[in-house]
Formats: sequence, structure tokens, C-alpha cells
Amino acid sequence: MLSQFTREGDHATLADSDFTFAKDIYPVGRLDADSEGLLLLTNDNYLKTKLLEPRNKHTRTYFVQVEGQVSEEACEQLSAGVDISINGKSYRTLPAKAHLIAEPVLPERNPPIRFRQNIPTSWLSLTLREGKNRQVRRMTAAVGFPTLRLVRWSIGKFSLADKNGNFPNNGDVWEVMPSEVGRFYE
Repeated sequence: MLSQFTREGDHATLADSDFTFAKDIYPVGRLDADSEGLLLLTNDNYLKTKLLEPRNKHTRTYFVQVEGQVSEEACEQLSAGVDISINGKSYRTLPAKAHLIAEPVLPERNPPIRFRQNIPTSWLSLTLREGKNRQVRRMTAAVGFPTLRLVRWSIGKFSLADKNGNFPNNGDVWEVMPSEVGRFYE
């Protein structure tokens, strides 16, 4: 599902969700058709601006399955920042937090990622303070490990883990209560 309400080709959009959203709801940040995970939708223009404004550099963490066995050197490169291409122009990413993690317990992906029996995969946690187009995929490719699966785990202090540490089902909608909104401003 695309993280937008307007149609684009044959992809499902938020308008196809089983949940009915108010007309003034806006997605904060985008997930492309090949990515999954946490998506914030809000009608709070101040919050939307705070989270979308690049100078605010709010954190977002991704769990990334890559092709190959990631080395410490690759994690150090990702942490220091790497050169990627954005619209044909070279761009140096800001320093990030990158480290190897055990395979997280996630819902099955549909469609599943490509599987190659003779090529290992590994998982990274990658925390960014910027959001360029397809940045995570470009970063892992720049250090020699193409992204196979990309899951946005958190935005600021909000993560996909519920209070018991469980992962929601694909398509679940959580309403953030007014008492919780302050966490976005911390």
C-alpha cells in the first residue's frame, strides 16, 4: 500500500484501507511500495511541519534486511555517512547510528523478499536524522549490501512495539491519544 491517499497506478493507497480517515489527515513521511512499517498520519499542522522540516532532524529507525553478511566496517561507514546519488547529484548522508541486530520478529511480508539459498542475509538497525528519497536503500547499496526488506520501526519515541513489545499486524491502525502526543515534541 502506498502511504498516500491519491491513486498512483494500480497500487493500493490509504484510501483503500478498512479504516476511515478524516478529510484533513495527512501522512507524515513516506514509505514506498517496497517498504513497510510505521506511518504517522495527522491533522496537527504544527506536528506535521515539525516532523517534515529537515532542519529539525528528528530520528527515525529502520530495520533493514540486506543481502550478504554485513561487516563492522560497513556499519562504521554507514554511521559516519556515505556518498549516495540523489537525482543524479552526489550527496553525503549525515552521520547515522548503524549496528547489526538479530532477525526481528515481524509479520510475513507479502510478497516475500527474493530468497537465494546460497547467499546469506543479515539485519541492521539504522537510525537517521534526515529523509532523502530511498535513502536507506541507497546507503546500504553504497557499502555493498543491497536492501531486501525495509521496515520503519520508529519515529522519534513512537515505535511499532506495543506496550507488551509485540509487533502489530500489517494494516493495523493505532490512534495516538492526546496524552501521548507530547512524546513527539520531546
